[in-house]
Amino acid sequence: MASIARYWHTLRHLRAVQVYGRVWFRLARPAVDAAPAPAQRKCTGQWVAPIARPSSILNGTTARFLGKTRAIDSRAIWNDTTLDKLWLYNLHYFDDLSCNDGAAHTALQSQWIERWITENPPPHGNGWEPYPTSLRIVNWIKWSLAGNTLSPRALDSLATQARWLRVRVEHHLLANHLFVNAKALIFAGHFFDDPQSQEWLAEGVRILRREIPEQILPDGGHFERSPMYHAIILEDLLDLLNAASVWSGQVDAQTITACKNTIPPMLDYLAAMSHPDGEIAFFNDAASGIAANTAQLDEYAQRLAITGRPLHQPTPLQQLQPSGYIRAVLGPAVLIADVAPVGPDYQPGHAHADTLSFELSLHGQRVIVNSGTSTYAIGRQRTHERSTAAHNTLEIDGRDSSEVWGGFRVARRARVIECVATASVRGIEIEAAHDGYRRMIGGAVHHRRWELSENALIITDTIRGAFTCATAHLYLHPSVTQLANDRVQLADGRALSFIVRGGILRMESASWHPEFGVDVGSHVVICSMTAPEMTLELRWN
Repeated sequence: MASIARYWHTLRHLRAVQVYGRVWFRLARPAVDAAPAPAQRKCTGQWVAPIARPSSILNGTTARFLGKTRAIDSRAIWNDTTLDKLWLYNLHYFDDLSCNDGAAHTALQSQWIERWITENPPPHGNGWEPYPTSLRIVNWIKWSLAGNTLSPRALDSLATQARWLRVRVEHHLLANHLFVNAKALIFAGHFFDDPQSQEWLAEGVRILRREIPEQILPDGGHFERSPMYHAIILEDLLDLLNAASVWSGQVDAQTITACKNTIPPMLDYLAAMSHPDGEIAFFNDAASGIAANTAQLDEYAQRLAITGRPLHQPTPLQQLQPSGYIRAVLGPAVLIADVAPVGPDYQPGHAHADTLSFELSLHGQRVIVNSGTSTYAIGRQRTHERSTAAHNTLEIDGRDSSEVWGGFRVARRARVIECVATASVRGIEIEAAHDGYRRMIGGAVHHRRWELSENALIITDTIRGAFTCATAHLYLHPSVTQLANDRVQLADGRALSFIVRGGILRMESASWHPEFGVDVGSHVVICSMTAPEMTLELRWN
C-alpha cells in the first residue's frame, strides 16, 4: 500500500502530455532519415566567442569527465552498462569542442568526430537519446562557426541527427530537456538551408516561445529551482542570440526580444544565488564544474552587447519571488535561505528534500554548505544526497521533508505555508514554516526563524505537533577546521562558535560534494532537539 501511495503521489501531478507522450516515445519506431546533408545557410553576421570549456579529450583514446579518466579503447565503451550513465552522456556531448587548446587539439577533435560517426550508427545507444543528441548538434555547429571544418561525412551525420531529434523531442519530460531540444532544432535549422531545416527552425522557435514564460519565473529564476540548471538555460539563451545574429532574419523579432529581455533578470538571479566566491549555492541538484559561473555568463552577455536594466545592484535583503529563495547580506555574512517549492509540480526531477535549508559565507568564505551533488546514478549515494539529512535543515523522526525516491522522483512534497522576511536596524529576520511532515502521525509542522546580525546568526527551530526525535544538521565547508565540539576555525584564522539551547550538540565527520565524482572530507554539526523548540547561535568575531 505504501508503494502504491508513493506512485500515486508521484504520478498525480503529471500533465497529460507526459503520460501519453511517454507511451508514444516508448512504442514509436520512427525511421532514420540518412539522406545527404542539405546545403549550408550563408552566414550574414559574425559568430561571437562563446564560453570556453575545459578540455576533456586528453588524446586519441582517453577522456576525462566528472572527475574520472577512462580509456576509450573500443567502440563498446560508448554504451558500456557498467559505467555511470552521466559519464557516458558526457562522452557523447562533445563539450570539448568549445575548449581553447590550439590547432593541434583541433585535429584531435576532428578525429573524435569521425570516430563517433563510425562507432555510433543510428539510431540506438546513449548517443542517440534526445538530450545528448541535442547537446552534440549544438557543439558541432558551434565548432564549425569557430572556424573549423566539418567533413562531408560529419555534415551528413549532423543532418541525420537533426532529423532524428525532430521526431524524438522530449515532450514527455518537458522542463530543461525540452528547452535544449528546441535549442538544437534552432541551431540545425539555422545551419542548413532547405525546406526541412526551415521546419526544424520553426518547431524550435515554437517551443522556445512557449517555454520561456513557462520555465523562467518573473524573478528571473529557472522553475526547476536548481542554480546549476538555471545557469545552463541562461547560457542556452545567450547561444541562441549569438546564432540569431549569425543568420539574421531567420527568427522573428518578437522571439529575439523575449530572449533579450529575459537574460538580464536571469543574470541578476544567478548573482543572488551565488556566494562571494562567484560559484553557485548548492540547492537541489547543483554542483560546480558543469555550468558556467556568473562572471563567465556576464562576460558572454557583454560580448553579445546584451542591454537591459543595470545588473547586480543587490540590497541587504533580496526576496526572490516566486522562485522562493532569500538572500540576506549583513556585515561579513551572506545567507541564502531556501523557502522554495521543490520545483514545478509536474517535473521535480532535480529536487532535493531541502526545504528551509540555507548556506552561509563569512568574510568571503563558504562556511555552511549543503552537502552537494556527486552522482545521478540510482543508489544509496544518490538517495542520501537528495535527503533532508544531507542539508542544513531539520529532519523529523528520520524522515525526509519531501518524499524523494528513485533517481529523479518525488511523491508527497513539502510546501512552505508561512514566510516573512524583514530588515531593520537590528538585523535581518526570516521566518518560514513547511508542511512536509504533516503526513506523519502527529501532523508535525516545522517552523524556522533566522536572525542575522553583524556578528551572529541565530536559528530557532520549532515543531508544532507530535514527534519522537528531530535533528538539525549544519554541514561545514572543508576549509573549516574543528577546534572543539562547539568551536571551529575558518580558513582565515577567525573563530566561529556554536551555542545550543533546547538541544544537544555534537560534531562528526562528513563529506562535501562540490563536483560530480568528487568527495571531500568535512565536518557536520548535529543538534538533537530535547524540546519542541531549539535555538542554535553561530557567533563569529
